Amino acid sequence: MTKNKIEKVEHKCTLHDVLEIVGGKWSIPIIFTLFDGTKRFSELEREIPNINTRMLVKELKKLQQTNIITRDALPTVPPTVNYTLTHKGQMLEPILRAFLKWGEEFIDK
Repeated sequence: MTKNKIEKVEHKCTLHDVLEIVGGKWSIPIIFTLFDGTKRFSELEREIPNINTRMLVKELKKLQQTNIITRDALPTVPPTVNYTLTHKGQMLEPILRAFLKWGEEFIDK
């Protein structure tokens, strides 16, 4: 395989991996909501239209496993759980804002 072909294959693998992390229907809205700072579970549920509880739980677990967010469970009654972007998650902000700008400019409404 030539060097150019090897680089293309590596780029495709990297892009595939990125999309596995942030390519889900709900991942980006969750991340976008957390750009404003730490949120409780109920705040996320309220601020993300049309997401159901089961899907929010699933996506939060996935984002936590990929080190995009942290989950902080406080020992209160009832339990309080806060979600915050990690440094890795914060680094997505300029990229996702650029996607938003592109969409606003080029997607017909």
